Amino acid sequence: MKSLILIRHGKSSWETSMHDFDRPLTKRGIEDALLVSQNVRKIIPESFVIFSSAARRARETATIFAESFGFPVQNIIYLNKLYTFDASDLEKIVKHFDNSIENIILFGHNDAITNFVNKFGNKFIDNVTTSGFVAMNFNTDHWNEIMFGNTLQVIFPRDLKK
Repeated sequence: MKSLILIRHGKSSWETSMHDFDRPLTKRGIEDALLVSQNVRKIIPESFVIFSSAARRARETATIFAESFGFPVQNIIYLNKLYTFDASDLEKIVKHFDNSIENIILFGHNDAITNFVNKFGNKFIDNVTTSGFVAMNFNTDHWNEIMFGNTLQVIFPRDLKK
C-alpha cells in the first residue's frame, strides 16, 4: 500500500515584480498553512518522507507543515522538477519514487495537483485551494504501478474556518 498526501503551497504574493519561482507566502498563506497543518497532524502517517518543489512559496509551506508535524526541516527533499504545473510531469515524478518509501507528503503547485488527484483519486475536486490537503492511497507496493487510488481526506483552509 502506498500513501500520498498532496499539499498545494500557501497563498503567495503577486505584489512585487519578482520571478514566479521566488514569490513568498503572504500573511494569509502563512496563517492558512499553520491552520491546516495543525488540524491534519492526527491523520498523517506515523512515518513519511517530505518532498517539495524548490519554489520559495512551496519551501515555506513545507517548512510550516514539517515544523507542525515535528519533522526535521533539514530532511525535506527539495526538487526543482516539482516546480511544475502539469499533472503528467507530476505523475512521472511520483511514479519514479523509491519503492522503499511507503508514505510521501508532497508540496507542489496547481494545476498539477488538482489534475493529478482527479486522474488518480475517486473523488472529483474542482480546485485544490492554496494550503489544500489531499490524502490518497494506492493498493500497490510500487509507485510506478499507481493507477486508481482512494481519496481519503480533502481539507481546505475554508473548511476549518467555518
